[in-house]
Amino acid sequence: MLGLLSGYAEKHRLVLAAPSSRTSTWDGVRGTFGSDVKAINRALERIFQLVFVDPNRIAIGGFSDGASYALGLGLANGGLFSKIIAFSPGFVPPAHRSGRPRIFVSHGDRDNVLRIDRTSRRLVPLLKRQGYNVTYREFAGGHTVSPAIREEAIEWLGWEE
Repeated sequence: MLGLLSGYAEKHRLVLAAPSSRTSTWDGVRGTFGSDVKAINRALERIFQLVFVDPNRIAIGGFSDGASYALGLGLANGGLFSKIIAFSPGFVPPAHRSGRPRIFVSHGDRDNVLRIDRTSRRLVPLLKRQGYNVTYREFAGGHTVSPAIREEAIEWLGWEE
């Protein structure tokens, strides 16, 4: 995610953190939140110690498994994360939900890793039926995030000074 978004940090005054999963993928993707959440909490605590963070401008995001994890953790912590960016998610890990974060989802129509007809085309309508405000961008392409989609996601945050 740092590689995808670091070019936007200064212009949009973003503080980015990209912790890694403790194993080959995120714990929530495997069915339970645990050590990865603890690592993310430690990273957030450290960031909050080092810089001022507007509590109304905290988002979580990810790509692929990271997008699925961001959806699960973001929906479970909607009081902390006001917005979620999910580039090519597969599903939402089950967890208790709180708050109503806004959601940006993008997905390539030729994604051979997480096929769109089994993922975002089912997931987005479900989230909308559950009352979430979802912006969805389907694009011509595979399992990737194009510069245009990245730019749109950052603009969607609406956090320019």
